[in-house]
Amino acid sequence: MTLIRGIISRVLNLFGPTPLSRRKALWGLVLIAPNTIGLFFFFGVPVLMTFWTSLQQWNGIQPAQYIGLENFQTLAQDDKFRDALTITLKLVGYTVPAEMVLALGVALLLNIPLRGRGLLRMAYFIPVVTSTVAASVVWTNVFQPESGLLSKIVASTSWADRKWLTDPKFILFPIAAVTVWQRIGFDMVLFLSGLQAIPNVLYDAATIDGANRWQRFRYVTLPMLSPTTFLVMVLAIINSFLIFDQAFIITARFVPGGVLDSATTLTYYMYERAFVDADLSLGYASAVALAQFAIILAITLVQLAVQRYWVYYEAGEAEA
Repeated sequence: MTLIRGIISRVLNLFGPTPLSRRKALWGLVLIAPNTIGLFFFFGVPVLMTFWTSLQQWNGIQPAQYIGLENFQTLAQDDKFRDALTITLKLVGYTVPAEMVLALGVALLLNIPLRGRGLLRMAYFIPVVTSTVAASVVWTNVFQPESGLLSKIVASTSWADRKWLTDPKFILFPIAAVTVWQRIGFDMVLFLSGLQAIPNVLYDAATIDGANRWQRFRYVTLPMLSPTTFLVMVLAIINSFLIFDQAFIITARFVPGGVLDSATTLTYYMYERAFVDADLSLGYASAVALAQFAIILAITLVQLAVQRYWVYYEAGEAEA
């Protein structure tokens, strides 16, 4: 009994030194329990099942067969997986810089006291809540080779004969365009919150020192906005790695996966292996998903490691 009481006492001490602090901590656990349990069952369990499925040979119908790391060994030699990774990295290179620059520009514009800027903010945010399927269909019509809006705009230029939806060299541009268009509003909100958190006294001091508008932007706005910029960049890279709907809808009416599979992203490739290919290899698709997770995790860790060289935190913010 003494041993059991000692263990219970040590466990309770983890929640605080006094009965009141323990009671508060226990009530906190009770209040977060519904969300924690839901997160475990609807996120944690599927992740664990993905790990387990990646070790199986399973088509979703017949009984699964344990094959160990064979799926990962096949993945390491899979040329289609490398091609899908290359295409995904290209999309990251297209979407992330454009998304961040445009969102920052819109945020700077809408941070100025303008009449009706609330309506403008809402207008820029509407694409965020728009269905990706609907947006992709609309942008497909924009990029139609002959009747599309873009073709009419560039009709008198050398870009008039570009076959955006059927040429492997250009198929990624429509996908990147709809992706950037949909995400600008979300990033704009983040940048706006960062801009409004910058103390005006810093701008006043820079103005007194003779700084012009560009110098105030370069030496005040950008450094103070670096934590927000870092957050936006991390989220943008992660979201770009998960592109699927845009590629699926834009290429579905032509050739699945794009011309010569030139629009097969990692997520698209995972979908094909799980639900399109004749063997319906759910185990191999799970291995692709875990490889994608590992790549995103590695990139995020690199970003976290290098952030201390360019991200500026105020003293109070850093301590918090």
